[in-house]
Amino acid sequence: MSMNLSAKLEELQGGDRQLETTAALCEIRTQLQEFTKSVESCQSEVSEVKRDMVAIKQELETVQLVKEEIEELREYVDRLEEHTQQRKLRLLEQGLTFFLSYAIFTAVLGMLQFGYNTGVINAPGKNIANFIKDVYKSRYGMDLHDDTVNRLYSVAVSIFAIGGMVGGFSGGMIANRFGRKGGLLLNNVLGIGGASLMGFTRISHCYEFLIFGRFIIGVNCGLNTSLVPMYISEIAPLNLRGGLGTVNQLAVTVGLLISQVLGIEQILGTDEGWPILLGLAICPAVLQLVLLPACPESPRYLLITRQWEEEARRALRRLRASNQVEEDIEEMRAEERAQQSEASISMRELLCSPTLRAPLLIGVVMQLSQQLSGINAVINYSTFLFTSSGLTEESAKFATMGIGAIMVGMTLVSLPLMDRTGRRTLHLYGLGGMFIFSIFITISFLIKEFFGYVQEMIDWMSYLSVVSTLSFVVFFAVGPGSIPWLITAELFSQGPRPSAMAIAVLVNWMANFVVGIGFPSMKAVLDNYTFLPFSVFLAIFWIFTYKKVPETKNKTFEEILALFRNSNGRDSFRDDHIYGSALNCVNGLEQQLLPPPPPPLPAPLDVKRDSVSEQWSGGEAGRPPPRLPATRHV
Repeated sequence: MSMNLSAKLEELQGGDRQLETTAALCEIRTQLQEFTKSVESCQSEVSEVKRDMVAIKQELETVQLVKEEIEELREYVDRLEEHTQQRKLRLLEQGLTFFLSYAIFTAVLGMLQFGYNTGVINAPGKNIANFIKDVYKSRYGMDLHDDTVNRLYSVAVSIFAIGGMVGGFSGGMIANRFGRKGGLLLNNVLGIGGASLMGFTRISHCYEFLIFGRFIIGVNCGLNTSLVPMYISEIAPLNLRGGLGTVNQLAVTVGLLISQVLGIEQILGTDEGWPILLGLAICPAVLQLVLLPACPESPRYLLITRQWEEEARRALRRLRASNQVEEDIEEMRAEERAQQSEASISMRELLCSPTLRAPLLIGVVMQLSQQLSGINAVINYSTFLFTSSGLTEESAKFATMGIGAIMVGMTLVSLPLMDRTGRRTLHLYGLGGMFIFSIFITISFLIKEFFGYVQEMIDWMSYLSVVSTLSFVVFFAVGPGSIPWLITAELFSQGPRPSAMAIAVLVNWMANFVVGIGFPSMKAVLDNYTFLPFSVFLAIFWIFTYKKVPETKNKTFEEILALFRNSNGRDSFRDDHIYGSALNCVNGLEQQLLPPPPPPLPAPLDVKRDSVSEQWSGGEAGRPPPRLPATRHV
């Protein structure tokens, strides 16, 4: 019986082991099924990784193509810059020809007209005042008060500037409609009319003729100040543009000197001679009207504005005295390409253009630096200033002639310096010197007041005043006299240049008018401190020029335009920050697109279910690959 029980127990134990084995097998089967699912998931992710790696390979191939294209672009830019530099060197080798000299001489007769009419009213001031008194008394039978006479004389002086504003503002429209040469030809009609009115003032016994004639001749001079610098800057070779641009100021100073010499009492500064003195303004207009038809139109105007290439080539051959004009044509074409988006630009568009706003501001401030420097106060009222400092009236007139002579001499000195030293540097020297000697003029007035009872001190201060005033004029001739006209024409390409010149000339004449009409009142209010406001303006203009004005020496119009298109002032594609960082961006993209490491191998079979799930559903290895950045096409 015990044996039977033992057998039964052994049988029961064998059944338990079998049940345990069956349960273990079931558990193993379940784990194998889960592991199979994990392996299938892993295979799916491996397939996705393979597809991503194929996409990455394609991206890298695209990057390599981009790098090759950038290298080709680099080589093309290098060749283009080398070609441009060679063309520029050939342009710099061009010289002054006879016909170019003839065209420039003919054109600057307009600026001689401007200078003559600026200074001609100064010397016969008392004669004109007496004539106004006599006319008024003959009309109304009563004497005119001296204050009213001075006011009418100031109107006759200042209305010239109002006419200049009208002419200067319409200069851009005239230049675009009739051309530079055509505008100058039409302008001479105004010059002849205005000079005739002034010349017949005394015969007609009508001082209104004087005022109206001064207005008409002012319109004529305003158009000249817009058209002449534009014409000369467009026909001048690159290496002579600065020196030939200074010829504008030379003509102005020569006209000023002629008017001062003819205005002395020994020649035409008399009661009978002053109408002839004013009427001689007809001579430059008639001479230019005779000589100008033989001159060519501006090649830039013909090629860029009118699209008449053959006429432009013909004009260039005459101006350069050579059939090799391809470099000039290429330079004009480059300028045209650089400003095609601004081909015909109005004044409103000019004011609203972000690219052109900076050069326009510079042009306007440069014109203000010329007029608000105080030079017109010296020119228009120099005789009065010298007599106030203690000189006799005769000595004051000769000192006034010295102003004109010094302006001519120093303008001649500045001709070779313009293209050697640079516009910006000369302008800084001129403004700095004028600032210093304007302070000395103020000091001489103050010492004369405080030590006026000492005769030796009066004589010494008279000399100091004259020397300071003449030195003031010297530095004006070096810088602010000629550079504003030149640099304003250089700052703009063919399209916006007429509108920009019109705005700049308008500002110049407005400031001229303000100084002309306001200086007598300012002298009465400030007395010995009259030149102090000019000193403040000169300091402000010096700082602005130092900070904002670029150097334009030996630069093509295309290069000057590039200075303002690039905010960092660079004029070469290689120097541009976009070009310099292009390869860095590509290399950085290549680093980001490197293939990720392969996923880890599956876990061993005895790993628990929870750990297997964690390995393949979470953690770093389980994250899908990052989205690729979009390809940038060049």
